[in-house]
Amino acid sequence: MAVSAATRLVAPPVRTPFIALDGVAKTYDTRFGSQVQAVETVSFGIDRGEFVSIVGPSGCGKTTLLKMIGGLLEPSAGAITYDGLESGRKKPQLGIVFQDAVLLPWRTVLQNVCLPVEVMRRNQQQGEALARQFIELVGLKGFEDKYPNELSGGMQQRASIARALVTEPAILLMDEPFGALDALTREYMAQELQRIWSSAAKTVLFITHSISEAVFLSDRVIVMTARPSRVAEIVPIDLPRPRDLQMTTSEAFGRHVARIRKLLSATGEL
Repeated sequence: MAVSAATRLVAPPVRTPFIALDGVAKTYDTRFGSQVQAVETVSFGIDRGEFVSIVGPSGCGKTTLLKMIGGLLEPSAGAITYDGLESGRKKPQLGIVFQDAVLLPWRTVLQNVCLPVEVMRRNQQQGEALARQFIELVGLKGFEDKYPNELSGGMQQRASIARALVTEPAILLMDEPFGALDALTREYMAQELQRIWSSAAKTVLFITHSISEAVFLSDRVIVMTARPSRVAEIVPIDLPRPRDLQMTTSEAFGRHVARIRKLLSATGEL
């Protein structure tokens, strides 16, 4: 019996991740002639506009992964693609935020945020206008002429986020950006980052040691094993947005935290 066009099943189109890692590995040569494998065969994808966190034991290669995605390190094996094209053929504009704000002490907030514009030799007038826009977005309007030593740690990190955004990157890579902050400031900055991510509509890859921080911020959490690291599991976080700190006391939030903690405990690292 012939199947009509109306009843014929059509396969859904295959979605291409914005960032895709396929069998990515990294091995370092030591000064003694031996090799150390930091990352072993990691594969995952990140969709455009998604907020994804990576958690794992200390020294498991989280920062190495971020650097390979950012083009600061070359993989020893495997491939990284952006919108289906290999990094050698296409790489989107990237913004990177490290644990330390790394602001130049002799430059004001505005001058620090404008630094990438100067380095990339873009239009200075347009660059300053964008810098002021992102300074306001991160909540530092009125502090444009302040120097780093006049800012709190949280304010310095906000300035570094504005600096990462000023080139209008498609991807924001964040390597433990709140690791040096006290607990209360860290909670506040997590709420602020959620607001900034929502307003700026960026794809974010966020590295943290804090399980609760990862659950609070993320659409998905990638849990890594100890070195040489592999993906233990990718945990979807199905909590509604926007999220507030009251949510962190909910049963649903606790289940996600417990699941990730159990995965890390299975590696013998907790």
